[in-house]
Amino acid sequence: MPSMINSLKDALEKKFPGIKLRILRDSLLLEDPQDLTRVAQYVKESPAFRLDYLSSVTASDFLDYLETIYHFYSMEKKSGPWVLRVRVPRENARVPSLTPLYQSAELQEREAYDLFGILYEGHPDLRRLFLWEGFEGHPLLKDYEQENADTLEARDVEWLEAHGVKVPETMKKNAAELKASGKRALVEKPAEPRQA
Repeated sequence: MPSMINSLKDALEKKFPGIKLRILRDSLLLEDPQDLTRVAQYVKESPAFRLDYLSSVTASDFLDYLETIYHFYSMEKKSGPWVLRVRVPRENARVPSLTPLYQSAELQEREAYDLFGILYEGHPDLRRLFLWEGFEGHPLLKDYEQENADTLEARDVEWLEAHGVKVPETMKKNAAELKASGKRALVEKPAEPRQA
């Protein structure tokens, strides 16, 4: 894998002098998100790579910044995954959409927008995918706070403590009360208003 990533880095630096790239584990970090479209178009069309299949678009929150992570494959050359990362600041998380180049990006970019709040500029239909319109926030951000988030189920408390997480006493108490009541902790979509 490292030789694959090195060859990609070398080819991109030759094609786009001045482009800022770093190898990060088994992936390539593209330091300027505005370079994404031309890089993706190049790796898709280049006879050396022919990365014609984008299998995964996902995101991750690192507290100081967000990343969109892409997994490319070449069906023709039977190679991959080629992992490309794009890092953006949390307060202005904008990345060019790859949907015009890879149709497979369409729903995956919507998912990352829905759950992380990353805006994919140029996306043909950027709206929530899983959560309803009007849902406040993006629940996979590490600083996301949900109303009544202090309600855990007893099994959740046990799991957290078994994995070294200190659970506040109020959350333990609420979990015990929930268990005693025989109810479950649920997040439900609000009822739709009736149409007249």
